[in-house]
Amino acid sequence: MLVAVTLTAAAYLVPSLLGYERYVITGGSMSGAIERGSVVFSRAVPAEDLRVGDVITYQPPAESGVTTLVTHRIVRIGRDDVGRQVLRTQGDANPDPDPWRFTLTDDEQAVVQVSVPYVGYALIALADRDTRMLVIGVPAGLVGLVSLGQLVGALRSRLRPPAGTTVVTAGPL
Repeated sequence: MLVAVTLTAAAYLVPSLLGYERYVITGGSMSGAIERGSVVFSRAVPAEDLRVGDVITYQPPAESGVTTLVTHRIVRIGRDDVGRQVLRTQGDANPDPDPWRFTLTDDEQAVVQVSVPYVGYALIALADRDTRMLVIGVPAGLVGLVSLGQLVGALRSRLRPPAGTTVVTAGPL
């Protein structure tokens, strides 16, 4: 159990210490390249280094009506009237580009570096309080029961007379 806890903690901490952000893919728009339930690790790069083909995680413009982060591939990079980058993205499984174009508001943008299939399902499940309690509570309960069994066994062996000892009990008078 200690190994599982250590590996889980490392999976959470090490990527962030190395400058990666973690995102769980909940939709199927990138199927083929990144499947639903995957975890993607992104690293911020200067916006000027973005290229067509990069997969980015971003917040679509407010007027799009999309309120969650989106992970899609850049299909076009242009410039607006004042020279700022304007991006167009598309999910690999979508037949058409996203209906919006947007300008980055930051100097850096998260670009997907690697994806790990299926791990996102575990992270989604662990976001639920009841599931976390089961994942923590059941092993803790088992450890407690095993410890209690060992304690009872140790107490019985201490209270048991040594081998070869005759136990005399008084009978009715």
